[in-house]
Amino acid sequence: MRICFSKTSLPRILSCFKLNAFEFLNLSFDSAPDDVKKQYRKLSLLVHPDKCKHPQAKEAFAALAKAQQLLLDPQEREYLLSQVNAAKEELRAKRKKQLKKDTASKIKSLVDEGKSDKQYEQSEEFQQQLKQRVRELLTEHEWRRRKMQMRISEEEGRLKKEEEEAKEMWKRKREHEEQWEGTREQRVSSWRDFMKTGKKVKKGEIRPPKLKTEDPNKSYVQRPVKRG
Repeated sequence: MRICFSKTSLPRILSCFKLNAFEFLNLSFDSAPDDVKKQYRKLSLLVHPDKCKHPQAKEAFAALAKAQQLLLDPQEREYLLSQVNAAKEELRAKRKKQLKKDTASKIKSLVDEGKSDKQYEQSEEFQQQLKQRVRELLTEHEWRRRKMQMRISEEEGRLKKEEEEAKEMWKRKREHEEQWEGTREQRVSSWRDFMKTGKKVKKGEIRPPKLKTEDPNKSYVQRPVKRG
């Protein structure tokens, strides 16, 4: 019977921050592409669905594959590293501000000529702060992206609605014109009957316009002359 060789790798993978591909492969931010490939091969063997019978093995395996794909993609990798660098700059500025307040630390920093800064950035404390800040920056960026996407979707929906309303309006206009044209013969016939008999048309038929006569010697229009 095949079993999952790692009881800790799979839960760790499934609990990773989804926007940070480095976390899925448990790699540092300065890992090279070759490191990504090696780590992926190592971890993927542990959670491969054919070897690991955990019900979520397939999900974990897919997450690792997606992480490798992102880290080997130049554009995606550049984006992630840009967020890492931004987080580093913020933490460095924060530390510099703290050192100004702490005279002893400031003197030690000057004596070490920057060595203490390098040691600090390699410390577990700094790495944890960096990891947390990267998460925050990625979350903020994703939130803005989704918000922009939502606005775009709303605008597309509005334009689509206006287009449908315009189509419906032109459809009703065409139907009205076709209906009007369809009653043309009836209107012409009613008009001819009226001209012959002078009788009122039946209810439901279109009433012809009243004739008006003008007296050239008068500046006003006379009332219609009664016939018959």
